[in-house]
Order: sequence, then C-alpha cells, then structure tokens
Amino acid sequence: MMIFSIARLPRIEFGAGTLNKLPDIVAGYGRHVLLVTGAHSFINTPHWQQLLNQFQQRNMTWLHATIAEEPSPGKIDDLVKTYAGEDFAAIVGIGGGSALDAAKAIAGLLRVRHPVMDYLEGVGPELPYHGPAVPFIAVPTTAGTGSEATKNAVLSVQGKHGFKKSFRHDKLVAEYAIVDPDLLTSCPPDVIAANGMDALTQLLESYVSSRANPLTDALAISGLHAVRESLVPLYRQQGDLPKHRGNMAYAALLSGITLAQTGLGSVHGLASPLGAFYPVPHGVVCGTLVASATKMNLHSMQTREPDHPALAKYRHVAEILCQQSFSDATAAFNALIELLVQWTETLALPRLSHYGLQSSGLDHVIANCRGSSMKTNPIVLTDGEIRQILLERL
Repeated sequence: MMIFSIARLPRIEFGAGTLNKLPDIVAGYGRHVLLVTGAHSFINTPHWQQLLNQFQQRNMTWLHATIAEEPSPGKIDDLVKTYAGEDFAAIVGIGGGSALDAAKAIAGLLRVRHPVMDYLEGVGPELPYHGPAVPFIAVPTTAGTGSEATKNAVLSVQGKHGFKKSFRHDKLVAEYAIVDPDLLTSCPPDVIAANGMDALTQLLESYVSSRANPLTDALAISGLHAVRESLVPLYRQQGDLPKHRGNMAYAALLSGITLAQTGLGSVHGLASPLGAFYPVPHGVVCGTLVASATKMNLHSMQTREPDHPALAKYRHVAEILCQQSFSDATAAFNALIELLVQWTETLALPRLSHYGLQSSGLDHVIANCRGSSMKTNPIVLTDGEIRQILLERL
C-alpha cells in the first residue's frame, strides 16, 4: 500500500452566496472580531456594508485593519502592537493573498507577543512556534493564491537585500475558508490573469512535485480541468460568468490544498527572490515563467532522467489543457508548452524586465532561489538551466 500524509485543512464553505454564512460562523467564536481587508476592492462593494449590517444585527463589535500591499514583518508587528489590548474572538481576513496572509500572521502573534521575525523561515532565529493563535477565518476575494487553505503567511521586505519568507505552522491554518465566487466580480482583468496563472502554476507544480500523492493528484487534475474551462473566458468576460467565477475560485482553493501537502517547484522557487528584489506581483511571476519553466523541466528530465515518472504526468496535463490525445510524448510536450505560451500572451503578462530585472541581476536571483519550493521540483535544475528560464522572459 502507498504511504502518504495529509496535513490539517480548514472547514470549507464553498459556493455563491456563502459570504452570508460568515456572521453566524464568527458569532460562534464570540462577539468581538478584527476584520482585515485590502485597502479598496472589497470595502468599495455592497458586500462590505451588508456584512457590517449583519454583524450589527447580531450585536457584534469589530475593528478594521487594511493591507494596501504585500505585508512586511514591520507592518505585521505594528498591527499586533496596535491591537494587543483587544480580546478578539476571531480574526477574519477578507481579500487577496496579502490580506489573508496578514490576517493569518496577526492571528498567530496577538497572543504570543513575539515579533514575527522570530518565526520567519531562513531569516531570523526560527524559534519554534507554540501558539496559541486567535481563530482565523479566511474569505478570499481573488482566485489565485490559495492562502485560505495553507498554513503559511508570506511576508516580504523589498529591495536588493530583501526577502520573501513564510511564517508557517499548523496552528495558523484557517478554522474556516469561506469561498464565495460572487466576490470575484470586483476583480479587474489583470488581477484575474495573474491570480489565475498563479492557481494554474500551483496545480501543475503540485501535480509533478516530488512529494505528490494519489489524493493530491486527483485534486490537482480536477483543478486543471476547471482552469482549462474558465481562465481565459473569465479574463475576457465571455460566456457563463458565474460558472467561470466558480471554476476559478474552485481551482484556486484546490491549488492551495495541494501545495500545502506537496510543495511546489521551480516557478515558485524563483518567485521568492524575484518578488523580494523587484516590485513584481507574485501572480505575474508565475504567469510569465510557467511556460519557460515547464519547457526546462521537460528538457532536463528527457536529457538526464528519461524514465522520470513526472514525464507521464506532464503528458497527462497536456491532454487535459489541450483537450486532445497525443500519439507520442514529444507531441504532447510541444503542445503543452505552446498552449502555456499562448495563454501568457493572451493574458498580457509582462516580461520581467518591465519590473527592472536586467541580465546583470540574474546571478543575485539564482543565488537566492533554492528555498523550499525548489526542493520539490521534479528534477534538480542547474544554475545554467535556471538562468535560461529567466532569460526567456527577461
């Protein structure tokens, strides 16, 4: 029998209108909550005032914090100090990955009173985290990061000596993930594109990860079908939009579940230094690199490990995304790469040079890319191979 482990997951409420379940779920924990949102998108929709009205009807009290950009350790520590005197029954994160990660980190720190740098992987003393954490409830308003299903809060310091690292522990997993596809209506096309390609990349990298297992494979395959059906139509605002929003919210959720169990790959290995050293959004990194990284993984395995089991998985991905069977593996691989390139162009994902990366900066990126994500890439890539991935999208 096969052997695998599945880490803790949130309780999941999925479907159009499930945001209406949030007030009663929160009330089950208590009457005083912290709401953490992005700076504009969600709070400028009718959903925000409706939610506050529902809280008021239940005699609940709340405070509200906003996250305008990817959260930094300093921002998290400041917010923890601001709310240290409050006895919150729960922390609710409503927004994209930045808002959810910030809320997750605040929930983990409010009751322990340590700076978050004490727990960040690879940049501090890496003290063991024992909690307790305030109950955290995640409500994603974008379809991409899957943060609602993971145990890590990603924090960033940007600049030449910056970093992008995780505060990670099972105690940070959301109590509930409330995934309401109706909340995607406020996403502009560029956000749909970047987040959708993030979900696609997470599903693909989870599927071919060296730690993949049959359960995560089944979830990744289901998510890839949903992306194939709905990413481009949702971006173009064509067809059955409620269906496409549902498919992409579902795909993003599955991508978070699978990455939490299996790890990721070379795209996310590169996303960490690129996002730290340059002002490039995470989803854009994924979308702009997934075709060239897939091409390099395939070339490296065919050259050095032609019997690698991930090659059969890439062929299956080609059949799913291209919606056809192939007479041989080479034809499947070529079609997959061609489709990924086509999506990158259709979704207007910028090149890395748009954000200031030049050939002179490649060594710095490569030297800092071998974190946890790169360790589960199906094959160990050389520095030269990683350089080629970057050069193709410079």
